[in-house]
Amino acid sequence: MRSDTEDFRALFLNDIPMMDARAPVEFDKGAFPGVVNLPLMNDIERQKVGTCYKLHGQKAAIELGQQLVSGKVKAERLQAWADFARAHPDGYLYCFRGGLRSKIVQQWLKDEVGIDYPRVVGGYKAMRHFLLDTIDQAVEQCGFVIVGGMTGTGKTEVLAQLDNSLDLEGLANHRGSSFGKRATPQPAQIDFENALAIRLLKMRAAGMETFVIEDEARLVGRCSIPLPLFNGMQEFPLIWLEDSLSGRVERILKDYVIDLCAEFIAEQGESGFAAFAGRLQQSLVNISKRLGGERYQRLALLMDQALAEQVRSGLVDLHRAWIEALLGEYYDPMYAYQRESKAARIEFAGDQPSVVEYLQHRRAQTAL
Repeated sequence: MRSDTEDFRALFLNDIPMMDARAPVEFDKGAFPGVVNLPLMNDIERQKVGTCYKLHGQKAAIELGQQLVSGKVKAERLQAWADFARAHPDGYLYCFRGGLRSKIVQQWLKDEVGIDYPRVVGGYKAMRHFLLDTIDQAVEQCGFVIVGGMTGTGKTEVLAQLDNSLDLEGLANHRGSSFGKRATPQPAQIDFENALAIRLLKMRAAGMETFVIEDEARLVGRCSIPLPLFNGMQEFPLIWLEDSLSGRVERILKDYVIDLCAEFIAEQGESGFAAFAGRLQQSLVNISKRLGGERYQRLALLMDQALAEQVRSGLVDLHRAWIEALLGEYYDPMYAYQRESKAARIEFAGDQPSVVEYLQHRRAQTAL
């Protein structure tokens, strides 16, 4: 029989299969990548047992739990646990604190199915603390460099060409701007943090101690960058990515119109275009106060004309008008101010090929 474990590092580095015995409501608030939720109790049962515990103590709560999870319900859950255990003989099970619920699942599997299946000592709570500590330690112990630049310069494209990059927008499933929502939803905050920590853990295990990240606000959509990392981002060295206005317009057209439209259609079928158009229009509404009434109305009209032409002919050419106006009148003045305020931290500026080359050389020099 394999022993229970508290080697959290090995669990995450090796993507060890894990069965989460918490209730669905707990799981939905935050979980670990690839973990399967096979609860001992569903949400209603957990609530009843919790109320009983508060009113009558642990013994009464355990008795109630055994009444609620019995007969056919117990048999079905045992079957699901046994199926998981047989499919993943190298896996583990856990509950919130690695206590009563995971011990009950473990005991029932052994007594009634004949399967010895190990637990994670400390459960979800201990693993979650481990991952938060992983982020804190990386910020304290590693080097970070930030890629900044005007909207549409292709900062994410730079990250994709580097093996030591940390794509916060990819982990958050959001492009980071007011127009950054994707066709698919963002992860829960805890899931975002867990995925970030595991990415850092694996990269450090591969020998990386210097990371390249994109310049971001504290919020990437609704996902909040962990405070230690965000605070560090206000001081890390900055590489400034440059591109022509026409190059940036074309990149935004591809990312925020052509590709995003395709995402929505892939997700929603015939209703996808309408959802895409609504998302684009709402994104403009979201910044309407900052744009001002006249400018918002003008840009909204250009966008509506472009969407109507896209529906009619499939052509996207008219989108360039509102994109170029939005860059020139709204985003560029903001980013020009940011560049000026961060000028002392900029150690290199250039186009995409030169920035990639510089960052690769920088990493090689750091590794010496």
